[in-house]
This record gives sequence, C-alpha cells and structure tokens, in this order.
Amino acid sequence: MEPERSAAPAAGAEPPRAPGAGAAAPRLRRLVRWELALGIALVAVFVLGIGSSSEFTSSYNLFTLCTNIGDIAILALPMTLIVMVGEIDLSVASTLAISAETLGYLWSHGWPMGLILLVVIAIGLVAGAINGFLVTRVGLPSLAVTIGTLSLYRGLANVVLGPQTVSNFPAFFTNLGVENFPGVPLLSWSVVIFVVLAIVTGVVLHMTPLGRSLYAIGLGREAALHAGIRVQRVKMALFVLSGVVCSLVGMLYTFELSSAGEGIGIGFELKVVTIVLLGGVSIFGGVGTILGVALAAFVYAGLHSVLLLSSSFNDNDFQVVSGGLLILSVLIPNLPSFVQRTNELVRRQRARARAGAVERAT
Repeated sequence: MEPERSAAPAAGAEPPRAPGAGAAAPRLRRLVRWELALGIALVAVFVLGIGSSSEFTSSYNLFTLCTNIGDIAILALPMTLIVMVGEIDLSVASTLAISAETLGYLWSHGWPMGLILLVVIAIGLVAGAINGFLVTRVGLPSLAVTIGTLSLYRGLANVVLGPQTVSNFPAFFTNLGVENFPGVPLLSWSVVIFVVLAIVTGVVLHMTPLGRSLYAIGLGREAALHAGIRVQRVKMALFVLSGVVCSLVGMLYTFELSSAGEGIGIGFELKVVTIVLLGGVSIFGGVGTILGVALAAFVYAGLHSVLLLSSSFNDNDFQVVSGGLLILSVLIPNLPSFVQRTNELVRRQRARARAGAVERAT
C-alpha cells in the first residue's frame, strides 16, 4: 500500500529543512568570515612589509619566503585532513627527519638515487602505519601516540646518521632549492608543488564523497559509523598518507638545503599545527577548508619575513609570535561557545541562589 502523503504546509509557514541544514548555514558563514579575515590579514602583512622595508618586495626575499614556507605548507595538507577527523599527528617533523637522514646515509654508502627514493618513501609509509595502527586498532589517543613517535622517530634519525653531515648530492636535485620553477619567476619548486597538491586536496575534500565522510567523522564518530563510513580505515589511510608525504618533503627539504644532518626539521610540527589551526580548521574536527589553510600559510610566511627584516627580531623571537598565533587560532573560533557556556553557568548559579533565598525565607 502506498504510504500516506504529508499534508502541504499552510500558507506562510516555513518549509521543512533538510537535516543539518540549520547547522550547516552558520558553519558556512563562519568559514567565509574566517577566510575573508585571513585574506585581509594577508594584504595587511604585505602592506606592513612594504612599509617597513624596501627589501620585502625584492625578488630574493620573495623567493626565500616561498622556499621557507613551501615545505611546511605541504606538510599542512595531510595534517588538515587528520585534524578534520578529530585526530592529530605531531610526529611529522620527526618522520621528515628520519627520511632525510636515511637519504643521506644511503647516499653516502653508494646506493643509487632511484632505490634510495623508494626506500625513503617506504620508511614514511611504515612510520605513518605505526601511528595509524596504534590509534585505530589499539585505541590509543593520537596526541599521546604521536608525541611518543615524535621522540622515537627523531631518536632513530639521529642513530641512523649520527653527527655526520652528507652534502654531496647530485646537482640535478640540489638545484631544486636555489632555482625558481621554470617559467614562474619568484616561485620555488616547493610552493608550486604545494599549490598543485592543495588544489587536488581541496577537490577531494570539498567535492567528493570521501571529503564529506571526513567532515562527518569529525562532526560525530558514532553518527559516521551508523552512516556506514569505515571510520577506522579512513583514519588509518590518513596517517599512512601523512607519513608518505613527510618522507617526500624530507627528501625535498634535504635537496633544498643541499645537505642532510642531525637536527633537520626541528620545530616544524609547531609551525604545521599553527598554520592548520590558523586556517580555520577546528581542533575538535569537522570544520575547515583547504583555502583557509593556504591563506594561513602565506600569512604566516609573510609575517615571519616582515619580522625578520626588522632589526629587533630573529628566529628565536618569532617562536613567541608563533605560539601566540597558535593560542589565538584555538581560542577565537571557540570563544562564542565559551561565552555561551559561561552565561548558562551564571544563569544556573543565580537560579540556585534565588531558590535558596526563597527556601530560607519560607
């Protein structure tokens, strides 16, 4: 028997909304405002840079700016997807280090470069798989797991190469760090690679069922499971992807420096997390865009360049700015909900106080 049809809505009544439509609109408006603010911030940083130093717009400074941010921006792409599903990977810099130092070790022992590249990619894959296994199969929190592997992979990297520095790589590879991308002046290879990967990642995240699954997992794991999404498999794949990307960036960064040595990539994890959260990706998952992350990367790089051109700042001082940006990027998006919870708590306390006063009076 045909199911009974619902009656038509009365004149003037609001038509029924699709589930989640009410929540989606505010989120969309928030993201548009956040990205617009990042765009304004980027313009402001460049205006500040031009006004503070004539060297800011020099071809050398702009190329250096691109070179410095390109590798970190590439690392931010898989980190964005991982944070989107409510997890985090703090071992990215250590995975980069073990990849870079393995590259140097194998090259110094006469291995062919083609085979070295395959081995280094395999190392990144295994490193990401270990993180993914401990998080998805063992059930450990990703924060604790990747803090542990941050130290583990960094220690293994130092054991592999030790205090030795390897710098006799083929010129074909080391030119990646000193030459601009052919036909695109001022842009480094790493930035061009980032732009291409950002477009691909953005299409996957915003225009495919897989991307919608990532948002769904971040917004609610149980709901995603009930919707038929294989949450554990997706998270495992993201950690493996992060490891592979870190290994590739490790090789690229080594070639840009023309050397592999102890301590490579130290502090990159803080920069990557700062860029991702500054880009509007919620630390709780389910919210964010690739465009926001891309804008945040260039805001971060531009601000870094402006401050370094100032005589009163150096790289160590910029850590204060980076930490402040990280705190603000977590605080600002969650400030409305914090204020709402605080107001609700105050109302409840006042209601209890009034009830107590009435009870004492009677």
